[in-house]
Amino acid sequence: MAALVRPRAGRMIGGVCAALARRFGTSALTMRVIFLVSCLLPGPQILLYLAMWLLLPAERSSAGSAKAAW
Repeated sequence: MAALVRPRAGRMIGGVCAALARRFGTSALTMRVIFLVSCLLPGPQILLYLAMWLLLPAERSSAGSAKAAW
């Protein structure tokens, strides 16, 4: 399984659904549909999304890591 980081490519809002899709091996569209359907159920889905947006690290770019090596 891939590391749980928010990718730079494929984001729509915060990259949380794209990160979860990459982690579980599904498409980002599938994960977004699952999230939207889950919002119809009672619960703290929006709060969990916001918490993951804040807590998940963003994926490092290869250009940024090359600059850090200098």
